[in-house]
Amino acid sequence: MGIWIHPCSVAGAAGCWARCWALAGALWVSVPVHAAALGVPTLVVQPGGDGGALLLDGTVQAVRQSTLAAQVAGNVLTLAVKAGDRVKSGQVIARIDDRDAQAGLLRAQAGVAEAQAQWRNAQISTQRTRDLHAQGFISQSALDVADTQSQAAQANLKQAQAAQAQAALAHGFTTVTAPFDAVVLATQVESGDLATPGRAVATVYAPGAMRAVVQVPSSRASLARDARQLQVLLPDGRAVEPTARTVLPSADPVSQTVEWRLDLPNDALAGLLPGQTVQVRFAAAGAGPAAPIVVPSSAVLRRGELTAVYVAQGDRFVLRAVRTGVDRGASGTVIYAGLQPGERIAVDAVRAGLAEAVPQAGAASSVATR
Repeated sequence: MGIWIHPCSVAGAAGCWARCWALAGALWVSVPVHAAALGVPTLVVQPGGDGGALLLDGTVQAVRQSTLAAQVAGNVLTLAVKAGDRVKSGQVIARIDDRDAQAGLLRAQAGVAEAQAQWRNAQISTQRTRDLHAQGFISQSALDVADTQSQAAQANLKQAQAAQAQAALAHGFTTVTAPFDAVVLATQVESGDLATPGRAVATVYAPGAMRAVVQVPSSRASLARDARQLQVLLPDGRAVEPTARTVLPSADPVSQTVEWRLDLPNDALAGLLPGQTVQVRFAAAGAGPAAPIVVPSSAVLRRGELTAVYVAQGDRFVLRAVRTGVDRGASGTVIYAGLQPGERIAVDAVRAGLAEAVPQAGAASSVATR
């Protein structure tokens, strides 16, 4: 914001306007204007009751999931499904141009017919030679040659029949079908795309069995192994115990973690989708019950894919992304990751986002896990 100082006040009244135009430019004096600071109340995050427990992020996976890929080359003529569709075992997922495969099958069938004719001719010739040999008109060597030719013709027939079976199998690959009753998780091609051997067409999964997969650091392996209680905290706030666990017998050489696979009970599958994030809690002996942080819903800022809170740092607020769980309405929103005990957060995320917002002076109220 600037204050205009008329040149007349600097050079005097005489010849005021002439001097105004003679000046190279107007003189501006910048006078900073400070808006009044806006104090925003804050909360202090208190330690919860999860002492002695290991809490790790995990991912929901389908126990039975398949990526269907093309086994022959050709344009995709039809994509019969879309993401979210339910399909039955054997149902058509996609059809690939089969003209080349059809031509190969016809060629193989013609080869079988030719080989059959040659074998029948060799059989007739061998029988005639055998009759002449019995009458003493030809030698044993001539009969041996005829027998060998008949065996070669029979081998050629078997080879042609195998080629026909292979061509029929390749022709069958032009139709991609569901291997089991499933839900289509994603499609990787569209009608008109060129399919090549190995290119993914669609990914399907059986919705009746899910598991949580978590990477346990090698340094915490003993705590996880000796945990008294093992819980999976679902996105909707429910805590369930896995029905079975599988610990892979090797560690990742880069991250130095061991993969745990925890099968989820059937009554916990409602609303779960592969790829969702969960938390896995390994409770040691003496650990209290799981207690996620709950903050007022007004403290959580949601903008598109961003979910964050404003954390007080000195005399200003810093925006920090957090991972939230279930919204309990008037009771607040569950925070699973992004906040540490002792940190101060703004109660009103909208006001804290204003340029003049500062943490309100004085004691801050507390928010603990509950």
